[in-house]
Amino acid sequence: MLAHRTREGVTSGVIVETEAYVGEDDPACHASFGRTARSEPLFGPPGIAYVYLNYGIHYLMNAVTEADGYPGAVLMRALQPLDGVTLMKKRRAPDGRDIDEHALCRGPGNLTKALGITITDNRLDLATSKLTIEDRGISVGRIATGPRIGIRVAVERPWRYWVEGHRSVSARRR
Repeated sequence: MLAHRTREGVTSGVIVETEAYVGEDDPACHASFGRTARSEPLFGPPGIAYVYLNYGIHYLMNAVTEADGYPGAVLMRALQPLDGVTLMKKRRAPDGRDIDEHALCRGPGNLTKALGITITDNRLDLATSKLTIEDRGISVGRIATGPRIGIRVAVERPWRYWVEGHRSVSARRR
């Protein structure tokens, strides 16, 4: 489960879709360009957040996973909302339009917007900070694997993981 605690309140959700990006030889991983100011968090330590602005529009949130010095992270692609659903709806639709609960955190940009995650959360410790990954013992169902989506290189790698049949999971684009 991913949780974010802010002044506005607590928002959280069960992680139902992720993608892995590992190593300098993964052309879809930001580390493939070497160590840069942007990619530095990917090189560790594990257990920290790597948050970046994608295409100047959406913040995307990753959990750094590999040993210190070895780049790799898991992108949070979708959540099943748990806590703070009203706040998530307000953040996603300030105009008051209704958003289906399963669509609130579907897609990595929607997920960060709903949880209020921004670049200020980059490098936070995911065990002890206001942004955490927690185990609440929630069973989610069967995990499926397949190619990553939303990228143009290394699409054949089966590094996308999702809860099979879950309504909060992104649609596979052909």
